[in-house]
Amino acid sequence: MAGNQRVYKQRIRSTQTLQKVFRAMELIASSRIGQARRNAQEASPYDHALSQAVAALGSYSRFDEHPITQKRTDTKRVAILVVTSDRGMAGAYSATILRETGRLIEELVKDGKEPVIFTFGRRAHSYFTFRERDVEFSWAGQSDRPSDATIDEVATVLLDYFLQPPSAGGVAEVHIVFTRYVSMVSQVPEVRRMLPLTVVDIDGPGELNRDDIAAAQIKARPDPTAAAPLYEFAPSAAEVLDGLLTRYVRSRIRNALLQSAASELASRQQAMHTATDNAEDLITTYTRLANAARQGDITQEITEIVSGADALGAE
Repeated sequence: MAGNQRVYKQRIRSTQTLQKVFRAMELIASSRIGQARRNAQEASPYDHALSQAVAALGSYSRFDEHPITQKRTDTKRVAILVVTSDRGMAGAYSATILRETGRLIEELVKDGKEPVIFTFGRRAHSYFTFRERDVEFSWAGQSDRPSDATIDEVATVLLDYFLQPPSAGGVAEVHIVFTRYVSMVSQVPEVRRMLPLTVVDIDGPGELNRDDIAAAQIKARPDPTAAAPLYEFAPSAAEVLDGLLTRYVRSRIRNALLQSAASELASRQQAMHTATDNAEDLITTYTRLANAARQGDITQEITEIVSGADALGAE
């Protein structure tokens, strides 16, 4: 029984150490989630202004003639950017994204297309590398705090692959699998086709990033009830459209990465909070078992003493 006490006490010490780690991870995630949420939310005014500018250009230039809006039929390659975390301890955050990516790959293969994998986060890269699947391009180390330079690099690479000819490894479509941040307790995995952009004619105000409108859609006509502003384009509407559409794609990629960062921190905070509570319950259970083992040892010692005294008295 004394051996059981030592085992339980050792387990209590180990669990207490893990509990401290869980608590520290929870506090770190809690301290960073506020900034991550602000980063994602502060991008909305820019996205809104950009969408209005693009909508105004619809009266002066044709969207469907721009290379970014052209549907490509010269290649079957399709780029998929998979956004996961760099580290674990985030619950099912990365596993959910990888599961959605698997479904997307199956659908693309059924349609006769060739998925080309791009990864953002070590978890995704390790997942595909372990399964001996080629990874075209990979970014790691900034999944919970992506820098502007890294975001620009991701957007540039994806745009370049879409605009390149088939002989240079170009792709016909660009999809992003990421996690959309809803609240601290709700993060939703989402698959968006970013390229080619789909031109639609939509009445009413609304932003390009409304939940009920696909991220790749462009509102080509402004609100008919609002006063139409006057624009002067220099050097030309076509060149301004070229710059705005590129900026629009970059802003949507940036939005996806920032939302993923906020989602990762929220998932980690929840997972570590649950792990801390579970560790406390486990410590309570082990303490109870250790006390029961100690009581058993005391009872056995008393029984042995009484039995010895009875034996001596019988002599």
